[in-house]
Amino acid sequence: MPDIDMTVTADDGTPLAGTLTLPAGPGPHPAVLLLHGSGPLDRDGNAPKLRMDLARPVAEALAARGIATLRYDRRGSGATPGDWRTAGFTDNRRDAAAAVRALADRADVRADAVGVIGHSEGALHAMSLAARTDLRAVVLLAGFADAGEDAFRWQGRSVVASMPAPVRLLRRPLAGLGGLVLARVKRTRTDVARVAGSKVNARWLRELLAHDSRDDLAAIDAPVLAVTGDKDLQVDPDDLKEIARLVPGGAETHRVADLTHVLRRDPGRPTLNGYRRLLREPVDAGLLDLVAEWLARRLDAAPAASPAEGRTTAS
Repeated sequence: MPDIDMTVTADDGTPLAGTLTLPAGPGPHPAVLLLHGSGPLDRDGNAPKLRMDLARPVAEALAARGIATLRYDRRGSGATPGDWRTAGFTDNRRDAAAAVRALADRADVRADAVGVIGHSEGALHAMSLAARTDLRAVVLLAGFADAGEDAFRWQGRSVVASMPAPVRLLRRPLAGLGGLVLARVKRTRTDVARVAGSKVNARWLRELLAHDSRDDLAAIDAPVLAVTGDKDLQVDPDDLKEIARLVPGGAETHRVADLTHVLRRDPGRPTLNGYRRLLREPVDAGLLDLVAEWLARRLDAAPAASPAEGRTTAS
C-alpha cells in the first residue's frame, strides 16, 4: 500500500499538501477524496490539541478493496501554508473541489470512478461536491440536513443536555448567551473576530450559519451512503431521514448503535469530555467495513488483498 506525496493547487494558487494512498497492483484505480471536520486539521484529521487519526484506517480499509485515497492538510495546518482562522467555509469547499479535479486528472486513477467521503464539516462539502460534480459515490459521516444556524443551535442544546445536572439547570440562560454570541458573529465583517473573549474564525462561522445543506442534497445525482451514530452529540441522527428523503435517488442510511461523533463507540453516556478517552481507541472497525464494502460495490473496485477478518458489524 504505497503512499505518494501529492500537492493540490487551490484556485488561488495555495499548495495543499497531501498524501495519495494507492492499492497494491497496477492501476488505474478507483479513488476517493477524504474530507475531515472543522478546525486546523491536517491530512490525518488531527488538530494540535485533538487527534482523530481517521485517515490511515480509512486508507488501509479502502486500499485492501482496491480503492485509492487522497487526503490533504487544511490551510494553515501540517505542510499547507496559510492561516486557518482566515479560511472561510466556502474556501474549504473550493479547496475540496480542486482536490477532486486533481485526483480525477491522475493517470493512476480512474476518472470514471471517483468518490468522496466527508466527516462532519467534510460531509457538508461532500454534499456540495456531489451536487456540482460528476461523482460516482458519496459517503456522508455525521453530516446534517438542515440550515447551518439551526444545526448549530441543535448542537448547543445537545451538548448542554449531556453535561452534569448543575449545568443542565442553566440551559435557558446558556441558550440565551449562545443566541447573543451568534448574533454578534453575524454582525461581524472581518475574517477573524474576538467573541466572548476568544478569537474565532468569524467568516467561516458566518458562512456556515448561512449554509443550507438541504439544497445540495436535493441536487445529488450519485449513490449516497449516510452514517450517523445514535450517540452523536454534534449532529442530529434524525437528519438521516431527511437525507434519505431529499436525495433524488434515495440514500442508504445507517444509524449506528453507540457510535459517537468521533467515530468510536461509547456504551455509556456520551459527553464532550469523553472524546479524549474515546480517541485512544481505534476508529470503529464495523464502520470502516461498512464504508469500504459499500464503496467497492459502487466504484466497481477489485480487491487488492483479502479484507481483514474478525471485524464487527456496523449496526
